[in-house]
Amino acid sequence: MNVQKRQSSLFNNYLMRILFSGLVIFIAGTFLSCQESNKTNLLKIGLPEEPKSLNVWLASDANSRKILSQIYQSLYTRDPKTLEIIPWLAKEDPVFNKKDLSYTVKLRDAKWSDGSDFTSGDVVFTKKLFLDFKIPRYASKWKSIKKIDVIDDHTLIFYLKKPSAIFLSRVLTAPMVSRKEWEPIAEKAKKTKKPLRALQNHIVEKPLGTGPFILTEHRKGAYIYMKKNPYFFGTGKKIANHILGPYVDSILFKIYGTSDVAILALKKGDIDMYWWDIQPGYIKELKAHPDIKVFLNKKSALYYMGFNLRKPPFNDKILRQAIATLINKEFILTRILQNYGSPMRSIIPSGNTFWHNPNVRQYGEGLTNEDRFKTAYEMLKKAGYTWDKEPELSNSEVVAGQGIRLPSGELMDNFVILTPPADYDPKRAFAGMMIQEWIRKMGLPAFARPMSFNSLIDRVKGKHDFDSFILGYGSLNLDPDYLRAFFYSKYDKPRGWNMSGYNNPAFDKIAEEQQSVIDVEKRKKIIFEMQAILMEDIPYIPLYNPHILEAVFTKRFKGWVEKVDGIGDIWSLCMVKQNN
Repeated sequence: MNVQKRQSSLFNNYLMRILFSGLVIFIAGTFLSCQESNKTNLLKIGLPEEPKSLNVWLASDANSRKILSQIYQSLYTRDPKTLEIIPWLAKEDPVFNKKDLSYTVKLRDAKWSDGSDFTSGDVVFTKKLFLDFKIPRYASKWKSIKKIDVIDDHTLIFYLKKPSAIFLSRVLTAPMVSRKEWEPIAEKAKKTKKPLRALQNHIVEKPLGTGPFILTEHRKGAYIYMKKNPYFFGTGKKIANHILGPYVDSILFKIYGTSDVAILALKKGDIDMYWWDIQPGYIKELKAHPDIKVFLNKKSALYYMGFNLRKPPFNDKILRQAIATLINKEFILTRILQNYGSPMRSIIPSGNTFWHNPNVRQYGEGLTNEDRFKTAYEMLKKAGYTWDKEPELSNSEVVAGQGIRLPSGELMDNFVILTPPADYDPKRAFAGMMIQEWIRKMGLPAFARPMSFNSLIDRVKGKHDFDSFILGYGSLNLDPDYLRAFFYSKYDKPRGWNMSGYNNPAFDKIAEEQQSVIDVEKRKKIIFEMQAILMEDIPYIPLYNPHILEAVFTKRFKGWVEKVDGIGDIWSLCMVKQNN
């Protein structure tokens, strides 16, 4: 009876989600018929969830960033094809003065969406805001600036405290905000007990931006309507070999509760794009649809198995290496990713071609399952591990070992592989289950345990109360300085980025060094060495990098721009235009 009640409850919840999604579609459709009936140059994009905040200092979820990326712009950005840093709000490449350790930056003649001028004063104000409020993600990077001299409204000189390899890629790619809009908000927030919280909690209804679109209307749970910004600095300019628009008059972002409903809307032509990574199970039917095009691109992402190096048994490098040898990444690729992805060989994904080191140590590469088993067994045996009953091969089948003992002679305790639940990320959940089975054959007492994502993060990052885990970074910055953040020993603290507790003085030394190496080729050698050290010490086992799968309805619009991380970005929305 309890099972029947639970099934009935689940069905009712699912039905309510479908009905709610249908109501969303009806509301958005009513909006269109009332306000856009005479316009055909309206791009309709589906989002999976409501953006959590349109305050640029609070928004951290993907859906919020998608909207805000059309509004707030940076001085420099990345070329969608070459991935090199190029001028955006800046007019040209910065001029570096080695003697003064300074960068001279000239600004374009740009305007805010209310028609007021974007000037050097806005840049200086943005920097002051970062530091005064210690805004996460930005303050730590902008504090490398000693001072900024304003030469005129469109010329600034940035003086650095010390050489910085990430000044262009991580500092000058921050969003710029309007002094006119944010100064009174900031002054009011400073008078509160918690200024940062007050700044982040400010409700932003009509944000001023320099981007290609303006937020016009937001009906929570239903839609976000944006119009083309008539003051967008890029319109008609050739940037990164693209003559920019936007070529659409407006965008309607429609909020869907489930992927099923969104995919159905895409197939019917109710939306022109579903801005989300589509699960492989949908791809076959989408490819068969005559009016849908599926895009497949590499991601700048890392999905991995991590260990707690602070305590036995995973403070032993040999054990970690043996587990890495037992993991069949090709199986994960074919069975779990359905060949929509690639195995990861290093911490930096292969799609980041300039920084990726293809020559790091690899585990189990090209081996059969039997050879993986033999290799891992010999590694453990040589390191002093024993078994009450040794694992063995019998007729090409592995007979699991029992009672594995550490080199000290102590019986290895049961350990848990924490994973997100299958309804949150089936790939990571199933990968955890398969890894559990592979390493149990060696006699390792492993137990995969799904856990709600927030609880998992709290256990791993907050309390450091775990054995091992499977997590991922779905959107890594293309600058590889994250290697330092993830594995630098001083970040081994509660809520710190070094979740595994990795501590290697040799790694720390070069991780610190690469930050100050401005010569790109010299820095590349150091980054390659960092990857080699990590793949020898293996605090994380990189597992896989799924392709990003996206789809568009082709009858009305064309011109989507493909790049690493897919077609969903400002380049596409500046280039998409109506079919002739």
